Amino acid sequence: MPHQHFQECIDACNACAVICNHCAVSCLQEPDVKDLAKCIQRDLECATICNAAVQIMSMDGELSAQVCQLCADACTRCAEECEKHAHMEHCRECAEACRKCAETCAQMAEHA
Repeated sequence: MPHQHFQECIDACNACAVICNHCAVSCLQEPDVKDLAKCIQRDLECATICNAAVQIMSMDGELSAQVCQLCADACTRCAEECEKHAHMEHCRECAEACRKCAETCAQMAEHA
């Protein structure tokens, strides 16, 4: 399969998207939801970009390197925001997944 060389990045993006969606929903259930608006926005953007990256990589797309770099940037921004709320387990777990995905995507962008 042509997408095999992307598999580690695909797996990281899938995991990150799931955790970002979970974080966004969990943030919406927090009492201070207004204070978490930026976190929720970044979670949703990150999940969307991760899903798009998976789709492009799965077809061995010509824009794989570019979308992987965009994904790395989105994951870094999301991690930075979630780290501000690391006292909440869902934000801490999200930040960790985003950091891992950002690293994997950045490496893939260099070698795609």
